[in-house]
Amino acid sequence: MQLQKLINMFGGDLQRRYGEKIHKLTLHGGFNCPNRDGTLGRGGCTFCNVASFADETMQRQSIADQLSTQAGKVNRAKRYLAYFQAYTSTYGEVQMLDRLYQEALQQADIVGLCVGTRPDCVPDSVLDLLAGYHAQGYEVWLELGLQSAWDKTLHRINRGHDFACYQETVQRAHQRGLRVCCHLIVGLPGEDAEHCMTTLQRVVDTGVEGIKLHPLHIVDGSIMAKAWRAGRLCELPLDTYVATAGEMIRHTPPEIVFHRISASARRPTLLAPLWCENRWTGMVELDLYLQAHGVQGSALGQPYQPVILG
Repeated sequence: MQLQKLINMFGGDLQRRYGEKIHKLTLHGGFNCPNRDGTLGRGGCTFCNVASFADETMQRQSIADQLSTQAGKVNRAKRYLAYFQAYTSTYGEVQMLDRLYQEALQQADIVGLCVGTRPDCVPDSVLDLLAGYHAQGYEVWLELGLQSAWDKTLHRINRGHDFACYQETVQRAHQRGLRVCCHLIVGLPGEDAEHCMTTLQRVVDTGVEGIKLHPLHIVDGSIMAKAWRAGRLCELPLDTYVATAGEMIRHTPPEIVFHRISASARRPTLLAPLWCENRWTGMVELDLYLQAHGVQGSALGQPYQPVILG
């Protein structure tokens, strides 16, 4: 594949800036979610079952042990980003968050943090905490699960916040010099390619440093799984995802970094579409699409120019 020549990918961006490969290690901090524990709602977002992408047994280990275990399985890098991924990784007292984040940063081979969370769970105290790590020289990314910029869709999938909440959180993060990575889902119920393109434009207009694209997949244990089994929800075809995500990439300014352009879930948790069992399936097809139609930013007249490392 030629993706590094077609898209400003996070791995290549890190290697250019650090002069070596930096690998992301996913962590489970034992967090909950306000959309599950009754604070905002119960049942969570309709697409969500964290077990589809996170090992729930990890939370029994300390943060240091989780990092050590995963680093031992990675041969491609010697330094890492600690990624607090599962549930809402800013949902807790700031002193507790500082303890967990510090435990990760204190490991000698960690260069920074990626913190996955919701736009409505990032108070100023948390942003100040993250900004403090950034001021110390650590790489810090605030990863915000938005999924869609359409309030009707956010209500339909039971997100519990609106797009204005996302915009306000991004503004506060940027005031502190923090990088933001926005998570978006292609294939949400009631949305087509035009909805996705509008979401992208609204996210870019708000200001963003990174984007993650996910194909909608139906996983067991989610609310959507019930609708799928009842025949009320269609699965996302591979060619639809590739064409939509491909055009989103082509309409994204070249300075924005793509942290992910596909995603996968494990079976038997994954119900549909089965092509999501392997994230490389979508990546290979996107590679071919962009080779045929143009690189990141090409639809804007700003084609991505890869930096060739010597």
